[in-house]
Amino acid sequence: MTASHSYLRIAVLATVAAMCHGAPAIAADAPAAMAAAPSAAINPKAVLSAMERVADWQLANPSQHRPDDWTQAVGYNGIMALANISGSAKYRDAMIAMGEKNNWQLGPNHYHADDHIVGQTYAELYLQTHDPKMIAPMRASFDDILANRRTGTLEFTVKGNQDRWSWCDALYMAPPAWLRLSAITGDQRYLDFAISEWWVTSDYLYDKEEHLYFRDSNYFDKREANGKKVYWSRGNGWVMGGLVRVLQYLPENHPARPRFVQQYQDMAAKLLTLQQPNGLWRASLLDPASYPMKESSGSALYTYAFAWGVNQGLLDAKAFKPAVQKAWSALVANVQPDGKLTHVQPIGLAPKVFDDNLTEVYGVGGFLLAGSEVYRMAVLEKAKPQTVSVTNPDVTLRGDELAEATIGKGINQPVVMDAATSAIVNSQVIGKQIVFPVNLAAGETRRYLVLPAARLAAVPPADVKTHARFVPERLDDFAWESDRTAHRVYGPAIIKDPKEHLISSGVDVWVKKVRTPVIDKWYQRGEYHHDIGEGLDFYDVGQSRGCGGTTILADGKLHNSANFSKWKVLADGPLRSIFELTYADWDAGNGRKVSEVKRFSIDAGSNMTRVETRFKASGAGPLTVGVGIVQRDGEGHYTANGEQHLTSYWQPPHGDDGSIGCGVILPAGADKFDVIDQQQLTIANAEPGQPFVYYFGAGWSKSGDFADADAWDGYVYRYAQKLKLPLKVSSP
Repeated sequence: MTASHSYLRIAVLATVAAMCHGAPAIAADAPAAMAAAPSAAINPKAVLSAMERVADWQLANPSQHRPDDWTQAVGYNGIMALANISGSAKYRDAMIAMGEKNNWQLGPNHYHADDHIVGQTYAELYLQTHDPKMIAPMRASFDDILANRRTGTLEFTVKGNQDRWSWCDALYMAPPAWLRLSAITGDQRYLDFAISEWWVTSDYLYDKEEHLYFRDSNYFDKREANGKKVYWSRGNGWVMGGLVRVLQYLPENHPARPRFVQQYQDMAAKLLTLQQPNGLWRASLLDPASYPMKESSGSALYTYAFAWGVNQGLLDAKAFKPAVQKAWSALVANVQPDGKLTHVQPIGLAPKVFDDNLTEVYGVGGFLLAGSEVYRMAVLEKAKPQTVSVTNPDVTLRGDELAEATIGKGINQPVVMDAATSAIVNSQVIGKQIVFPVNLAAGETRRYLVLPAARLAAVPPADVKTHARFVPERLDDFAWESDRTAHRVYGPAIIKDPKEHLISSGVDVWVKKVRTPVIDKWYQRGEYHHDIGEGLDFYDVGQSRGCGGTTILADGKLHNSANFSKWKVLADGPLRSIFELTYADWDAGNGRKVSEVKRFSIDAGSNMTRVETRFKASGAGPLTVGVGIVQRDGEGHYTANGEQHLTSYWQPPHGDDGSIGCGVILPAGADKFDVIDQQQLTIANAEPGQPFVYYFGAGWSKSGDFADADAWDGYVYRYAQKLKLPLKVSSP
């Protein structure tokens, strides 16, 4: 068994175990012959069923190509598109298993476009999981290419020409990976490179009269049997697919976008005239009579591109929608009852005749991409979605941040679709609001569609990224986490515990290096003071304010509450967790009795927790409140920024456990900063009965996010800036 065969078998077997329903995971588990061929009907259920049947066959019969080869990577593009609309987690799980097997490396040829395409899937997985290892090798590789950029000829007979995008297929393979990395990092260089190189290739290979691409310079003077120029179907299909996948991540306000849109529309208009009566396109576009075979791969790419354009409003639905419907019916007719996609043109120069039964993983990828947009077309046929536009008003990237919109009238059990890609986005309903993650370049606007879940054939499993709960089995702790950090505070039982006798309202920090929930696992394990690959608790909050605990200042002294007395969970993920803790009366100095109710909220993608606290107090006048960070022995790094109303502290290293950073932000303003009893305090007045809002959070030197104090300081500063420039959300 080859390596590629082995790893996909492992991926499938691993993901089958994760399935939450009893349906067969892969075609091999199903009966050898299904009752009927897949339906070509264009409704959400039928389209998704056909896609899953084809994908299951492919996973059960893995390609023998190298696992980082372009052929496989096109298949991964399709499986990711399916994962974004399927109700089963196995498809994305298989892609994560593939990335782990590849160590998230690109293909072996550093400059070759074919070896960049696998990075598209790494990037799309990163945008969902935000695991830095998924893009680190790609970023290093692309940085090196930029530092040692090739400028040679695109003449295909010259050695080294493929160090640039000298053949039209390259426009599908590489540019979308570069744009996705730019979207992730906010690094404009990747986007600029892709745009520049695209137009170098286009100026060389694109026939502006025919609105088609030559495959490479070898074809400039070649002619078909009928005397026409040679334009390969799949080659131009790669370009059309590349245009779609570039436009998905090219910001709508980018000055280069209109030129891409124009080429896309010009090519689409030409290709529409070349569709054959059976709904497919022949291997040679201008001499179909010499190439009589039905062909699935190029046809699938055109179906994908046409359907996407209709869904975006870039192509005239009256002209192109019938072409999409005809093409999809023809493609589904090429699927055998067991899910095998047939009539896929093999890799070769002039495939006039090939076995009808041939399949290839890149053909499957094209089919699944086409299906994802046909599925969207079917979903939107009768639905009237609410369009939500989200704009980044900032001059820097806003990545892995939640947007919040009011749900439109009549939308029950709402879900969110990314308007650019058809993916169903992780979301959470909180009251009349829906929150969902966005990733926006500076000044960028992206659109999302909110629609009833009933319009879909399935809803993808939610990614749980936040969690909050009362922990009675551990002396009434209350613990919460995001995919970046975790905290806990102490409840009443620990006060009476004979070993602990701990009275404290300080905030503890649990550090983590994984993007998945850990709280329940660690409590179940009963031991979390040693790192076994996920993180640990070494903070030791004790009776201090810890990281973000409050105190009342009077007569130069700290007056701390005891442990919380009541708790209430208001929302528990997957993207935002909200809970309230009540602190009973305590002596706050000057003869005043104070109690408080704190509402905590933590978002996916955030190291910071928002707190809105309301004090009740005897006597008149405001309370002087300090939000604390405990100061450790040794040389740490402390910053107080009066303009931004924040403090940031990077602790001295704790042996091999590394350093923890803590930060506090008072968005309404801080009156002063002080250090009392080794507590670094950010201080402001609070009126009893009125909300007092602050943010606190923690990072870790071993998380992969913060290498040092400067990185942590930068994060806290940028977070304070974000609070001043909230995302702009609008819905007509």
